[in-house]
Amino acid sequence: MTDWSLWLMAAGATVIMELFSGTFYLLMIALGLISGALAAVLGFGMAAQTVLAALVGMLATVLLRLSRYTPEQLAVAAGRDPNQHLDIGQTVQVSEWQDGMARVMYRGALWDVELEAGATPAAGAYTIREVRGSRLIVAAAA
Repeated sequence: MTDWSLWLMAAGATVIMELFSGTFYLLMIALGLISGALAAVLGFGMAAQTVLAALVGMLATVLLRLSRYTPEQLAVAAGRDPNQHLDIGQTVQVSEWQDGMARVMYRGALWDVELEAGATPAAGAYTIREVRGSRLIVAAAA
């Protein structure tokens, strides 16, 4: 087999592993492997192919890490996205607070409720601002 086909098979295997991991980091490594295939097509030696693949893979991974599309930042953004959580914007009634936390009946189940930073705990109506797992982050209703 030729060098470029081996690089492309490695890139394909990396993309398949990416499908199971759910992060974009393996895709960045696959970009590096594809650059190794391109170097092979252009006639560079194996050492140059390997160095180019490593540099492109590392650079792409670092750029992804520095971007706003990291898995941690996407998870936070998803918790505040009303298109993903239809609960955002809904109102809950809180009867009492204990250290900024409460339990409320919402949609037929008990939910943990956490007060948004800077809000004052008092009994009354609150608007859901964010969903973190099974915890609702609320602020005073307007």
